[in-house]
Amino acid sequence: MKTNSDYYAQRNKKNIQTIDRILDEDLPAFCLDYFLAIDSMTSTLTRLNYAHDLKIFFDFMCKKRYGGNKTVKDISLIDLENVTNNDIEYFLVYLSHYEYGGTEHTCNERAKARKLSSVRAMFKYFFNKGQISVDNSAKVATPKLHEKPIIRLDGNEVFNIIDTAESGNGLTPHQRAYHEKNKVRDTAILILFLGTGIRISELVGLNNEDINFKDNSFLVTRKGGSKSILFFDDDVADALKKYLDYKEETELDNSGDGALFLSSQKKRITVRAVENLVQKYAKIVSPLKKISPHKLRSTYGTQLYKATGDIYIVADVLGHKDVNTTRKHYAAISEDTRRAVAGKVKLRRDDE
Repeated sequence: MKTNSDYYAQRNKKNIQTIDRILDEDLPAFCLDYFLAIDSMTSTLTRLNYAHDLKIFFDFMCKKRYGGNKTVKDISLIDLENVTNNDIEYFLVYLSHYEYGGTEHTCNERAKARKLSSVRAMFKYFFNKGQISVDNSAKVATPKLHEKPIIRLDGNEVFNIIDTAESGNGLTPHQRAYHEKNKVRDTAILILFLGTGIRISELVGLNNEDINFKDNSFLVTRKGGSKSILFFDDDVADALKKYLDYKEETELDNSGDGALFLSSQKKRITVRAVENLVQKYAKIVSPLKKISPHKLRSTYGTQLYKATGDIYIVADVLGHKDVNTTRKHYAAISEDTRRAVAGKVKLRRDDE
């Protein structure tokens, strides 16, 4: 039987293979030195994101700076040194609507900021190594990031989405055809999200052996590869037990993979499949909100903060390395707080 670590090892292997392909096909030769240098300091997922961002940047350079007269493999460190801050500012404008690989893409302000960060990190490395004499990327301002509204489910919507997964009410005839087979699994997934606040990657990576019903705990692999033991209540325990019993009764667990949540093909469920099932039920109970697994995580974080008032506990349970990240999302003044303080400021004397 495969272990939880096998899943993450396979995911890392796939990421590394993709990075190597991008380095071979889509990036200048000197980028290899940069990726070797950051290998021990970053996760494979971080490096993969860097690779995707940089291939867009160098594709832009070939198209717009060199007018198609250079390929990516022709670009040298001398060319990198000659990149101006105007070039990079043009790149940010270009990202609003661009074409890559025959497909049109758009970037919002946060996506632009991430790509700029990736470009800056590369320039900074070669500048610090003395391989370029100037780093013009440092002169480019980060795009202004506007605060996004924090979207989450309210109390009734939490109850309703679980009820919908159990009953199938509101599903289309096509969806109902598959519901009976998947409702126990789907309910367990929703309850696990809403009862523990784990990330979608953590949920997909869970194995049967990671669950301990003796003390209602489970082992998750966090971002960066660290492991944590989290705890769940009896509602989560009941949902997980029902799903494990269902897998045993239907012999669904004969795949040998050891994964906790399985697809209909008896394989480990994918991130995309989990995203789709969350959206399917959320559209029924809250059609005006774009609910994703991350929004279910936000729902749990908000409720936990309201219950405890302790931002450090929330940060620890959610696996945030920086408590400021937690504070930003879960300690904002809520509508309930605004309503509670209404009338606290006196405008007249009590005897008037």
